[in-house]
Amino acid sequence: MSWIADRTRAFDSSGIRKVFDLAGKMKDPINLSIGQPDFDVPPEIKTACITAIEQGKNAYALTQGMPVLRDKLQASIEQEYRHADRKVFVSSGTSGGLTLAMLSIINPGDEVIVFDPYFVMYTSLTQLAGGVPVIIDTYPDFRIDLAKVKAAITPRTKMILLNSPANPTGVVATQAEVQGLAEIAAENNIVLLSDEIYRSFCYDAPFESPAKYNDKVLVIDGFSKSHAMTGWRLGFVHGPAEIIDTMIKLQQYTFVCAPQPVQWAGAVAMDVDIQPYVDAYRKKRDMITEGLQDLYELPSPGGAFYLFPKAPWGTGSEFVAKAIENSLLIIPGNIFSKRDSHFRISYAASEATIARGIEVLRKIAKQ
Repeated sequence: MSWIADRTRAFDSSGIRKVFDLAGKMKDPINLSIGQPDFDVPPEIKTACITAIEQGKNAYALTQGMPVLRDKLQASIEQEYRHADRKVFVSSGTSGGLTLAMLSIINPGDEVIVFDPYFVMYTSLTQLAGGVPVIIDTYPDFRIDLAKVKAAITPRTKMILLNSPANPTGVVATQAEVQGLAEIAAENNIVLLSDEIYRSFCYDAPFESPAKYNDKVLVIDGFSKSHAMTGWRLGFVHGPAEIIDTMIKLQQYTFVCAPQPVQWAGAVAMDVDIQPYVDAYRKKRDMITEGLQDLYELPSPGGAFYLFPKAPWGTGSEFVAKAIENSLLIIPGNIFSKRDSHFRISYAASEATIARGIEVLRKIAKQ
């Protein structure tokens, strides 16, 4: 008899982590694999965290979040949406929020609609909760076909998962796609979970949340990408009180709370202007797109800090293997997809690193 639970066999270790491990063993790699900001935490946020630690704010936090941050988030959310029933709590990272959402909503056998390509956790967490991922293909342009969504709905459909701007494609859903999904979810009494961790990084048009069109939408957000606080594990979730209260209850018995000093820093982070970082990423997006678009099939990335080109020859995995031979670290697309035709580039890197990456990608495209 195996000691290992069956639920863990539904998915493998993250392929992204395997590339991270490889990066640590290589000498001077051109690293365009990591999905985290290349700028440091802004100094005023660091100072706020240090001050909180030095002032003794190091005990367990309230499970739902400390008032210094939670009340500020609630006020901001109420100002944006003005919903009668929209409550927020502070999660231990957005990944913690995703886990709690799945455990709070999905029963064994429930179906969750996921758009392919997708963030690696979506299908794994669905299966961990006993749910069944229902995959909707969005190739080649990564646009959401609302007719496909309607056709995929069954009596077991419990949730639709939207990530815009998207990891791994960088594609931003249009206003029509966002509103259409919100209306489909409302008409069918389905939870629409909107992962908005990249909402600050929209380069060509204002960000659109489906919560604007459906007051039952569950939103997951956080400070990791916008403020470079990836290691600080500070996220938040807002939506109907019934769901939020259940998630808080589960957080008591799992993550317990987000770190208290980090929450004090998060309150300060809400007032930090990150527009200079957004402008820098827009410039990097343009740099790498212009450097590759004549040799690669490359849907326009309107947000986040990723591109998802089609491999110009071979499978995505074969092409990535050739890139690694040339000291370029990128992620094979089959980590995010049922297909093995594309690969992910993260341009959260210095312009010098991006320039080196463009040079290698242009060279191996012609091989």
